[in-house]
Amino acid sequence: MSTGGADKSGSGGGGGAVKTPSDFLKSIRGRPVVVKLNSGVDYRGILACLDGYMNIAMEQTEEYVNGQLKNKYVLYISTSKRTLTDGA
Repeated sequence: MSTGGADKSGSGGGGGAVKTPSDFLKSIRGRPVVVKLNSGVDYRGILACLDGYMNIAMEQTEEYVNGQLKNKYVLYISTSKRTLTDGA
C-alpha cells in the first residue's frame, strides 16, 4: 500500500535523499576540485570556501591552460611605502 506521498529520492524507490546543488557544493568543501572557466582555464586545488554568488577560495591551487600547468609564482607582497602629505 502506498502512503500517498511522492517518492523524492529521484531513483524510483531507492530511498536515498535528494541532493540540491547547494548540498553538493557543501559536501565537496575541503576536497580536491577542478574549476573550469569559460575561457578554458582550469584551476585544480582544494575547495576552501564558497558563497552564494559562486565566489570561491581554493588552497594548494594549480592553474592549467590548454592542459599545461602554468608556473606563476608570487614574487612578493608588500605594503606601499608612499605616505600622504597635506601639501604644506
